Amino acid sequence: MSNTNNQNASHEWQTENMTFVLFGATGDLAKRKLFPALYNLYVDNKLPTTLSIVCLGRGDYCDTDFLTKVEDALTRFSRRTIEPQTLQKFLSAFRYCKFDATNEDSYRHLNELIQSREQQLSLPENRLFYLSVAPTLIERIATGLDASGINHTAGWKRLIVEKPFGNDLKSAQQLNKTLSQFFHDDEVYRIDHFLGKPIVQNLTSLVSRNPVFNSLLTHENIANVQITAFETVGVETRAEFYDEVGALLDMVQNHLLQLVMMTALHLPEQATAQEIRAKKVAIMKAIRSISKEDVAREVVRGQYEAGTISNESVLGYKEEPGVSTISTTDTYFAARLYIDNAHWKDIPFYIRTGKRTTSKSTKIVIEFKTETDTPNLLVIDIGPHQGLSLTINVKNPTTKQFEPATLTFQSSTENEPEAYELLLFDACVGNATFFANWQELELSWQWIQPILETFQQNTVPLAPYIAGSNGPIEATELIQQQQFTWW
Repeated sequence: MSNTNNQNASHEWQTENMTFVLFGATGDLAKRKLFPALYNLYVDNKLPTTLSIVCLGRGDYCDTDFLTKVEDALTRFSRRTIEPQTLQKFLSAFRYCKFDATNEDSYRHLNELIQSREQQLSLPENRLFYLSVAPTLIERIATGLDASGINHTAGWKRLIVEKPFGNDLKSAQQLNKTLSQFFHDDEVYRIDHFLGKPIVQNLTSLVSRNPVFNSLLTHENIANVQITAFETVGVETRAEFYDEVGALLDMVQNHLLQLVMMTALHLPEQATAQEIRAKKVAIMKAIRSISKEDVAREVVRGQYEAGTISNESVLGYKEEPGVSTISTTDTYFAARLYIDNAHWKDIPFYIRTGKRTTSKSTKIVIEFKTETDTPNLLVIDIGPHQGLSLTINVKNPTTKQFEPATLTFQSSTENEPEAYELLLFDACVGNATFFANWQELELSWQWIQPILETFQQNTVPLAPYIAGSNGPIEATELIQQQQFTWW
């Protein structure tokens, strides 16, 4: 299969025998998400018939010791019960290699191991590299792969890169420039796990497959759109990383703007991967920019203080271990934005995200225009529960008053693939539909940059909010300016 993705969305994708090289295999993401995802794909017969999995880390492990760690990760985090016989067959594909990204000898040893396994298993030179590493190592590893010849393959090659992709517009452009020297753009898979959630992927067919939504989701009917991503947790063990990025870079530049693009899609029934990505780029281009002078009017920046969550007292952000007592890092972000195209012109999108809020919830709410006190709402619940609901007004036969009633579809997630399973499978078969391309990322950075600069210059007030609340009062005031309320 070629690296270009011109197949129709309905195409039956096929895996090819390959080598999967995982950088950062001893890290938390590998343990919690990647190993379980690979195992579940194996159980579902969605991995190649013959597969070599080469795991890299700085720890000094023999294969046996490392496989014990993989087995422990699967036992703790897989959505499936582990079957011993299946597990042993799965683990037989693994090899561990101690690796230092700054050491030339490490790349030589890695190349020897990859080639040895390819010869042993009669594998073609199809190689998928997954960089689950610190952002500062991405360019170094890409350069090392090229200098050592590891990415000079007779088959296809693909590179999966985790966020953050840069820390501002300039660094993102530099990173892309470096990667483009060694990989074509259609070989780079910039992963955003929000795009792997089944309910988010279903947004591409929500209108085309449901004529009722086609008639509802029109410019004349929609009052506003709200996208919320709330967490009850604080920074936990990520204080050093988080204090340098904050909510704006951790959640908005990637996750929330991706949800804006996915919500705004209007697609033909049989859209190709290229059509979907081109439409997302067009939407991102149409998002009205916010000048530095307007940031204070259109954006709310907040930071949590000590409070109570689930009846337990929690620290304020500046009291968290590893956080400076004078930190001005944002743990909450809200903004009003507009998409200047025919379908969405003058319909406000409100986006917000925050740590230490009252509940964990990621939702898209479309509010319809109404003359009543209770508007109709279409709610797309992304997590922790996935589903759709539609709120309408129904007359109570007893009181003769109209009351809101909600029609709900709740997706069963018990046996549903997790986001990383879907995205890893797509990367294995070369389907880039639900990965961010460079145009989307560059445009998102261009939109973010003026906001980022005002935050760095501390010219936008840092609004406090109590942990266990839904954010600062300034966010409520922002949406009330147009007589709306947060749902």
